[in-house]
Amino acid sequence: MDNVLTLLDQVKQRAMQEEIPTAEDLQQIANAPISHLVEAAHEVTIHKASQVFNFCAIVNAKSGRCSENCHWCAQSRHFEGQCEIYPLLEAKKIIEAALIAQRSGATRFSLVTSGRKLSRREVREAAEIVRELKKETSLEICLSAGLLTAEEFQLLAQAGVCRCHCNLETCENFFPHVCSSHTFTDKLKTIEAAHSAGLDICSGGIIGMGESRQNRIELALTLRKLKICSIPINILEPIKGTPLELIEPISEEEIIRTIALFRLANPKAYLRFAGGRRRLSDTATRLALRAGINSAIAGDLLTTKGTGIEKDKKLVESCGYQFETIA
Repeated sequence: MDNVLTLLDQVKQRAMQEEIPTAEDLQQIANAPISHLVEAAHEVTIHKASQVFNFCAIVNAKSGRCSENCHWCAQSRHFEGQCEIYPLLEAKKIIEAALIAQRSGATRFSLVTSGRKLSRREVREAAEIVRELKKETSLEICLSAGLLTAEEFQLLAQAGVCRCHCNLETCENFFPHVCSSHTFTDKLKTIEAAHSAGLDICSGGIIGMGESRQNRIELALTLRKLKICSIPINILEPIKGTPLELIEPISEEEIIRTIALFRLANPKAYLRFAGGRRRLSDTATRLALRAGINSAIAGDLLTTKGTGIEKDKKLVESCGYQFETIA
């Protein structure tokens, strides 16, 4: 154990210098006592990551009938999961949701749409909606719209989108086990296209889909090499009717270890609490915040319930963070 703690200190010091750790080192330190692992990650968070917590709210802007077969998702037409089905929402409804989010304390707002990608017509419609959002709110506008092209991202960037969300979901080796209708490479090409249009990138994954700890470490390191600035960490919520509905939930301890490893691999990134966190105990949530979570998706998510932003704010503030505000 002394060797593991020595290596943990070395990895922590390298993180302070923004050096990328090896997968082998992260695998070894993952077995350290959880208190030591959390404190090492906390020290890196304090010195390298933002201490100003921000909330991003999302709107399910287009729902259901998705052509893709992502095994966790109720919106796929391949499975029996239940969800609402509707086309791209009109601007009025999206603006109403954005104004509610802004009043509650969110500083970012993301339009999330089902399907492999928006059509060219829908991209133009989304661009108009974004222009209206920029007129009516002070929010930073993000978009999660599938495997768009560089040209389509450029159009959306010109309209006012500042960040593209495109989750890698898991590491390259495990990805085919949970989705076969598109590839990990398709995801990487989308991120490259968004980046070429001048957009920031928000990309993370879902833990608890049956992947190994090594798979999660590989994802953390891929995100670091891509220089991702915002990393959502979702915890699988098994949904009835999907292929993962009966999977055994990942433990709270493994969730905390994962967050700590992601912080040591990504010292400066925003680690963003996302789906599934409502099942965590208060103690586990506080440990997650200490281990490196410094942002969150607030309110309800796409097909699952989230947590209330007021409750989140009280908990986050008690853990020592300040809140980002709209200028």
